[in-house]
Amino acid sequence: MKVKQALLATLITAGVYTSAAAQTPAEDARKMALTVMDIWKDSLVVNPGHPVKWSYDQGVVLEGITLLWKNTGNGEYFKYIQKSMDHYVDKEGNVRWYKESEYNIDHIKNARILLTLYKVTGQEKYKLAADKFRNQLRNHPRTKEGGFWHKQRYPWQMWLDGLYMGEPFYAEYADLFHETGAFNDITRQFVLMEVHSRDSKTGLLYHGYDESREQRWADKTTGRSPHFWGRAMGWYGMGLVDALEYFPAKHPGRDSLIAILNRFASVVAKYQDKKSGAWFQILDSASAKGNYLEASATSMFVYAIAKGVRKGYLPASYLNTAAKGYKGIQEQFLEATPKGGWNLKGTVSVAGLGGDPYRDGSYAYYLSEKVIVNDAKGVGAFLLAAGEMSIANSQANGKGLTVVLDQHYNNEWKKDITGAQVRTHYVWNELSNGGYSLWGHIFNKQGVKTDTLSAAPTASSLSKANIYIIADPDTEKETAAPNHVTDKDADAVYNWVKAGGVLVLMQNDSGNAEIKGFNRLSQRFGITFNENSIHRVKGSNYEEGKVTVPAGNKVFSKARSLYIKELSTLDLKAPATPLITENKDVIMATAQVGKGAVFAVGDPWFYNEYLDGRKLPATYENYQAASDLVNWLIKEAKSK
Repeated sequence: MKVKQALLATLITAGVYTSAAAQTPAEDARKMALTVMDIWKDSLVVNPGHPVKWSYDQGVVLEGITLLWKNTGNGEYFKYIQKSMDHYVDKEGNVRWYKESEYNIDHIKNARILLTLYKVTGQEKYKLAADKFRNQLRNHPRTKEGGFWHKQRYPWQMWLDGLYMGEPFYAEYADLFHETGAFNDITRQFVLMEVHSRDSKTGLLYHGYDESREQRWADKTTGRSPHFWGRAMGWYGMGLVDALEYFPAKHPGRDSLIAILNRFASVVAKYQDKKSGAWFQILDSASAKGNYLEASATSMFVYAIAKGVRKGYLPASYLNTAAKGYKGIQEQFLEATPKGGWNLKGTVSVAGLGGDPYRDGSYAYYLSEKVIVNDAKGVGAFLLAAGEMSIANSQANGKGLTVVLDQHYNNEWKKDITGAQVRTHYVWNELSNGGYSLWGHIFNKQGVKTDTLSAAPTASSLSKANIYIIADPDTEKETAAPNHVTDKDADAVYNWVKAGGVLVLMQNDSGNAEIKGFNRLSQRFGITFNENSIHRVKGSNYEEGKVTVPAGNKVFSKARSLYIKELSTLDLKAPATPLITENKDVIMATAQVGKGAVFAVGDPWFYNEYLDGRKLPATYENYQAASDLVNWLIKEAKSK
């Protein structure tokens, strides 16, 4: 026995054997993705030997990979997402194996990935494909009260599953293409589902509802199915938090959905297994014969609750429920693979109502379906849970802080595909190359709230900011009437920094930004941006833009190999000091002024093109550099 214990200790020390519970959620997500990209290399085959088809299972997996991509900036994840969808979508936006006439709400799910691809790449084919699914929702059959049927072959029925399959896409599409009226309809779907499925005694939600009461599984009085299936409630919870993300702040439906989510979270916490932290296949029958802890439902509940807390929809106390549930996943369902990834055990393959052969919704039926390893629905939900829990673990770092992005000196607009005027170039919500969406995500991961300032800075407007970023001040080339820094503006910013604010100045090179007038502000801190341009990278000669960070750098504690092109250099005097130099050129600088601090670089730098891993070789650590800078900014802001 002592020999075996000593051997086990040696294996653990050497990293050959590790328990799942010893891993971080971030590492869990990476290891699960390793398995995904191994067993589903090209496109998802749910049943080996059967032709691949357009299936919601794949959409759940790709949602999880999308979150992992945003959390890491690893471009291989994005390439996997795009390759998976390009298997179906041709250059005209047609989608193989999809038929609107089937009116299957499940088919809507994957269209969210099409929206992501459109936002990031701008390729019209993804917009054309997504339009087909929006059109399905326009024509989709409904109950008499206006709820979407689950499928054409399941008339008059609403299932909890359908709210996840349809509504997050509906909300994201409506937000992107300015269909504000759609949010009334989206609210209706969630409200109807809760009204018709919520049990007044337990607060749990029945799997399905048949308005016609014709199905054998439907209660003749209420129309409800007989049992509370774990994954069905998991779908509903994920649908709530994902749709809420796109609701207009002042839309009345937002409060309605948040109230539903709070009722949902309360009952989910109540039925969590106290011993394992996981949830049962049939939620209210923990001790019933044959019932078992189920991986996909557990992962979905963890994701929905953790995201709900992060977004402020749920009280922070619910994070304890999510953390206990995540530990349950690690201990109950994860199994190491020979290739260094994870297998996910314990997911029921399917459960439905009606059909042929007929599924009667009985307790015996729910327990009769196969429980399998690496079911796509469970794997995708686990990736989402691991992604959210990895974010949850760092939320305390910047809690209570707000980073404000200038939209006064950088005030660029464009017409989007609908003809509407929208802000562009270095803005938080832009996923394309020139946006700051990933940098914003890094701030949000650390618990920092992102906001904007579209007017000139004043003592009042800066009072809500702990960190203030100004990037790429406009010339007449970008904006017909650019806003230039005035002495009054410079006084307001200087006094704010002196009182404890943290300022980030991200200029551009000569010809691409207004420099001379902007120096009216930067020189208050001993920083002058030169009207020049270095690192003129030719094509893909990335070495021409390489910056090596020496060990011990006070800002970039982990990143060593950076990429930055076409930037202006800095001239410094006290109180500014060089942070990174190249030959005789100062590339980046910091300054301590009163209780505050300043970081300066002659390029907007952390826009998506150089963070998302799609273009830069993996040897460049810009995503890590952005994370390092965020951590330094948080540290400076908290020290005041």
